[in-house]
Amino acid sequence: MRTAEALRMAVEALRVNRLRSMLTMLGVIIGVLSVVILVAIGTGAKNAVEKEIAGLGSNIILVVPGQVGLGAAPTQSRLDLSDVAYVRRVVGDPSKVTVAVNSGEPVRVGRVEVFATLTGTDENMPHVFDRPLRRGRYLTETDVDTRRRVVILGSEVAAKLFGDVDPIGRQVTIAGVRFRVIGVYETVGSTFGVARDQEVHLPVTTAQRLIGLPRINGIAVGASGPDEIEPLRQRVVAALAARYPGETFSAVTQTQLLGTIGTVLGMLTGVLAAIAGISLLVGGVGVSNIMLVGVRERTKEIGLRKALGARGRDILGQFLIEAVLLTTIGGVIGILTGVGGALLIQAVSPVPASITWWSIVLAFGVSAAVGVFFGVAPARRAARLDPVVALRTD
Repeated sequence: MRTAEALRMAVEALRVNRLRSMLTMLGVIIGVLSVVILVAIGTGAKNAVEKEIAGLGSNIILVVPGQVGLGAAPTQSRLDLSDVAYVRRVVGDPSKVTVAVNSGEPVRVGRVEVFATLTGTDENMPHVFDRPLRRGRYLTETDVDTRRRVVILGSEVAAKLFGDVDPIGRQVTIAGVRFRVIGVYETVGSTFGVARDQEVHLPVTTAQRLIGLPRINGIAVGASGPDEIEPLRQRVVAALAARYPGETFSAVTQTQLLGTIGTVLGMLTGVLAAIAGISLLVGGVGVSNIMLVGVRERTKEIGLRKALGARGRDILGQFLIEAVLLTTIGGVIGILTGVGGALLIQAVSPVPASITWWSIVLAFGVSAAVGVFFGVAPARRAARLDPVVALRTD
């Protein structure tokens, strides 16, 4: 029997039993839809995190006391500003080393108050991190040396405190102390759940006096290129370990962050795809059951066709084509629904979603494979029917 004829008969068989065919395809549709949407969400989350890390800048090394990793206990910092000067000598380029002291404080203008993250830093911050200004200027070495009471506001803090009014040159109050606004950052969003637009930057020396903390939280170093990251990381860690015998220091690079987070999110995406694959498995079992029912209902038809000369492989091909057609149509509908669902989720919710070509190819390929795999048993049963016994069946 020709393939075109078998395909026509398969379409006719599905058309005659439209309701049953749709219910059979529903399991495949749900499985494929789940694979596409869950993989899109996992991939979107991974891409969003990678974008956030890349948004910090390029070739950055973050130096902190203690061990960094899952389950690692927090370590009290022993670093101070003298260690920043020491690391600058080790690096060789003072402009590529900056500092951070963090605290949370309310920032007030008149009766309007906003809780913000205070970050004490220095004039080298824009040389290490990618943080463009919307207006105003950065901190200078003089601001740090003289402990000037000046601040640069994140875009969200500036909007809440001043609205449409230009904040440059105006006063804000932090912990009862007045500061003059010298700059406003561009909107950059969040990094690891930290709202960077709600930050307020001020000279590190001023921040230490304001919050009463002589220590610093960490040191950031900018390498001149990707090839310099690892040698520079080792050099800085070794220098600090020699300065503080018995102490442990960690230097985390963007590559390490991307690798670790990418691995975790990649595993999560795989798990989500595997969970969704269970739906495809269930849909395949449904296809097999319905095809077995179809073989039973059409036993006389099969017997008549074999009596008229149809070969076993003709019967086998017909039922296999029916099974593959069911799952393929269900797969196409599931893909289209899944893509639409992923785009809808991205449009109406904060959940990131990114459609990948391989998830669509995988879902379609698996749906077709399900038809072949779960259609073989019913097709073989139909092909092996004895025509005499089939014709006698009620």
